[in-house]
Amino acid sequence: MGRTLTIDEVKARSLEELVREIMQTQDALRIEMPEGDAVEIKAVPKLKPLITLEGYVPDGWKDAIYEPKQ
Repeated sequence: MGRTLTIDEVKARSLEELVREIMQTQDALRIEMPEGDAVEIKAVPKLKPLITLEGYVPDGWKDAIYEPKQ
């Protein structure tokens, strides 16, 4: 799940420091409020680019799908 800090512990650190730590560890950070609510911050992983497939789509493919069967 990651680390859990109280809001007071977060106040003692800079936002940039917290964000860089989250990015470096790729771990979630849970911040708990005194009222019992919590917020979770986590890094978004970089996605690999999609592969390009060889081939083609023939002209009229859509029309052929919706033609009534005879």
